[in-house]
Amino acid sequence: MHHASIRTANIHRAIAFYEQLGFTVIERFTTGYTLACWMEGLNGRIELIHIPEPKPAPDGFADEHYVGYYHLSFDLTELVSDLPSWLSSLQESFAFVSQNDQNGLLPLKILLEPTQQQIGNTIYEVTFIADADGLPLEFIRVIGKLSNS
Repeated sequence: MHHASIRTANIHRAIAFYEQLGFTVIERFTTGYTLACWMEGLNGRIELIHIPEPKPAPDGFADEHYVGYYHLSFDLTELVSDLPSWLSSLQESFAFVSQNDQNGLLPLKILLEPTQQQIGNTIYEVTFIADADGLPLEFIRVIGKLSNS
């Protein structure tokens, strides 16, 4: 996959948000009449597109009847030793940066505290946060595999 595209109400706030997650702007450009950029980080690439007169997006995380795009998921297995510590550090970073950010970056919003989830024979740590526009982002980490016996 080349990239995932995210429409945002404030591209500067969104860039500041994703920079806190470790993304870096690699290209700035315009698409039609609006600002856009590509950012790389967490082994992936996203495209942010500024929407000048945004409408509120549906809440796909809270609405169990919502159909459509749900979330992006980032595998942190090779990058962090555990999700609770990573999330705590991220919260502290967001709290500090949001106090002095001119782009309106808010403290980190956690949608789901780190929990364990079994999918097939793999056990994952899973957590969800909201991005600068409320988009759910999932972070997973493999913590083990069950034997097939």
